[in-house]
This record gives sequence, C-alpha cells and structure tokens, in this order.
Amino acid sequence: MSSSFEKHQKRRLISSYFSVVLSIALVLFLLGLLGMLILNAKKVSDHFKEQVVVTIYLKDSAKEVETKQLEKSLAMADYVKSTEYVSKEQAAEFMKAENGEDFMDFVGYNPLQNSIDVHLKADFVTSEHLEKISAEATSKNFVEEVTYDNDLVNLMNDNVKKISFWVLIISGIFTLIAVLLINSSIRLAVYSKRFTIKTMQMVGATKRFIRRPFVWKSVRLGMIGAVLALIGMAIVLYYLNKTFIELELLSNPILVGLLFVFIFALGIIITWISTHFATQRFLNLKTDELYY
Repeated sequence: MSSSFEKHQKRRLISSYFSVVLSIALVLFLLGLLGMLILNAKKVSDHFKEQVVVTIYLKDSAKEVETKQLEKSLAMADYVKSTEYVSKEQAAEFMKAENGEDFMDFVGYNPLQNSIDVHLKADFVTSEHLEKISAEATSKNFVEEVTYDNDLVNLMNDNVKKISFWVLIISGIFTLIAVLLINSSIRLAVYSKRFTIKTMQMVGATKRFIRRPFVWKSVRLGMIGAVLALIGMAIVLYYLNKTFIELELLSNPILVGLLFVFIFALGIIITWISTHFATQRFLNLKTDELYY
C-alpha cells in the first residue's frame, strides 16, 4: 500500500517537473523567436528598401563616354549599393519575355531608351534623398528623366515605423506573459511540496536552508527548458537562413550568440526569482492555512 502511494507521488512529481520544463521551453522558445525578429527587423526592412529601383533614362544622343562616366560616378557614390546599365535592346528583350510577343513587330522600331538602374542603400531610400539624387541626375544634359516609385517609398517607410513600434509593444507584453507563465508553473510545483516545507520549518530548519534545494531544482529545470528552447531556435534559424539566403540571418554571429546567452540566462533568472518568492510565501503561512 505504502509502495503504491510512493509510486503515485513519484509519478505526480515527475509530471509536475515535466510540465514546468515544457512551460519554460515553450515560453523561452517563443520569446527567442521574437528576439530574432527584433534583431533582424532592420535587416528585413533594409532588404525590401534596397529593392526599390531608381531608373535614369538616357537620351539617344548620349555618348558612350558620358554614360560610362555617369555609371562610374554612381557606383562610387556612398548612397548607391549597385548599378546596372540596361540598353534599349535588353529592355526590348525583357518586355518581349514579359508579354510573350514582340511589340516591335507592331511599332516597327524600338521606342525604348538606354537606362541605368540604380539600387540605393537602405538608409538613403527616403523621399528627400531620392529627390536630391533625381535632381542631380537630371541636371546632366544627356539624361532624359529619372523615375522611381515615390508612393511605394513613402508607404514602405511609414509601415516600417509602425511595425517597429508595435514589435516593441508586443515584445514588452510577451516578456511579461512569459514571466507570469513560468512563475505560475513554478508556484504549482512548489505548492505540491508545501507540507514538506512546513514540516522542515517546524523541526527547526532555517528559511534559507529550506529554500535552497527548491531553488536549485527549479534552476536546473530552467536550464533544461532553456536548452530545449535554444535547440528549437537553432533549428528554426537554420531553416530560415537556408530559405531566405538574401537576408543573411547569420551574418552577425555575435548578436545571435548574445541572444542565445540571453535566453539561457533568462530561463535561470526567472526560475530562481519565481521559486524564491513561491517558497517564501509558503514559509510565511500558518499550518492551518496550507489547506486552503
């Protein structure tokens, strides 16, 4: 009978520890994913900004030396990421591939113009910089016009600001929820040992002596949960980096490493603090209050 009861208690204890580890792992995993989003938010927004193309159309009278000189000066500019010269013949081939038919059969000649496609660095993709770059290019007498999608640029910059603001708000809320969930799981685990705590206290054990094994047990569970969360984060990061190679998610391994260390440390800190206060609560209760 006693053996059966002990087995039942042991199973309950293992189940309690498992639920604590699972709760810690899931919460820290989601918190880690949010951290990865925050770390790479600027990189993702920069990637999309750098897809904006500024097209400089050249007059037919433009000399080759003038075109090459302009392209070289643009390539050397600190605000330019890359440039590409597109001849009218290449543009015609591109339109033919897009539309599936040769428009020159109807027109009889190639009405397109030679152009230079310019991709700017993300920090310079603003209306002010684009207007300045456009004015500088159109001041040259062999440039016909400069085009870019100004509405798209304004919309992109507005959305980046909004998303950044809400990501910070959600991060704060989620961190609070993470602390509360882990704290709740730890308190339930300590609650199942409340009579043991009170018994040790009644035989003269100090609060520090009673609290120590509970804290160390919870810290170990927190470390296990954190390791599981980090394994999950590593798997997700690996597949995201393979799927979206252009984002270069692993280009800064130091930041990624700091995030992993932070998540691991967070698992330890939250479990330590939660257990400290949970045991303190039961240490301060009177014996008859343990039944409520």
